[in-house]
Amino acid sequence: MTRKNNALPKARTLIEALPWLTRHHGKTIVVKFGGNAMVNEELKAAFAQDIVFLHHAGLRPVVVHGGGPQISAELDRYGLVSEFKAGLRVTTDEAMDVVRMVLAGQVQRELVGLLNLHGPLAVGITGEDAHTISATRHRPLIDGEPVDIGRVGEVTRIDTGAVLALLEDGRIPVVSSIARAEDDGHVYNVNADTAAAALAAALGAETLMVLTDVEGLYEDWPNSDEVISRLTASELETLLPDLSSGMVPKMEGCLHAVRNGVRTARVIDGRVPHSILLEIFTDDGVGTMVVPDEPSVSEGTS
Repeated sequence: MTRKNNALPKARTLIEALPWLTRHHGKTIVVKFGGNAMVNEELKAAFAQDIVFLHHAGLRPVVVHGGGPQISAELDRYGLVSEFKAGLRVTTDEAMDVVRMVLAGQVQRELVGLLNLHGPLAVGITGEDAHTISATRHRPLIDGEPVDIGRVGEVTRIDTGAVLALLEDGRIPVVSSIARAEDDGHVYNVNADTAAAALAAALGAETLMVLTDVEGLYEDWPNSDEVISRLTASELETLLPDLSSGMVPKMEGCLHAVRNGVRTARVIDGRVPHSILLEIFTDDGVGTMVVPDEPSVSEGTS
């Protein structure tokens, strides 16, 4: 009888997940991997388990990653200074060589290896491969003036062919946020939040999930640690000018996604083990969800 009692909670948990499994079956989910989840060994292992679980549960996960902490450490090793402007890494030609090496040769390899502990599932590509991500030089505005921050790209085009081919073959694509140049023969460092949002929109994904190191978008930071659990695209757009620089690319990515066909975009706390499963398969979300604006009455009746 004890064995049955021990098994019963597990059965209940699975049954509770059934509506979510049914709703998301066959849907594409883009997950941006970053923050603490990328450097803590236990969180890395839990992340890999979550992605493989999604795959075996009938969803089609696509992982997009950057590698901020690893890039900073490698630049230090080479004696190159890490500098940020408008929340983005200033990327010189020398730094770009390091970025490319770290993302495609270190971070991606490790993540693919963790996923493939569970079977021959993950395949790593970069945005350069098959012209998956194309970009031009990005010049962010600081105090109203465009600023040159080097080899940082603004996504201009996504070719989903290689990613879709991998998904159709039952694989888990793992995409490094490096882009081919649209115009000058270079490669570009693209913010991984931005790349994930652009790819989610191009794939017509059900959901974009962005892992971060905070609980979500705070209502009135630093005066309050109350997290906004849900907001519309227009509500988010109103908040954007007042956000901290680190949150801006994440929330701009969420806004881009839901305004371009993605049903929901979520910023979730990657410090919580299995936060992806908690967010998708339970009512107890662990972050902030952005949804498209409701269509107006005239739009709905036209």
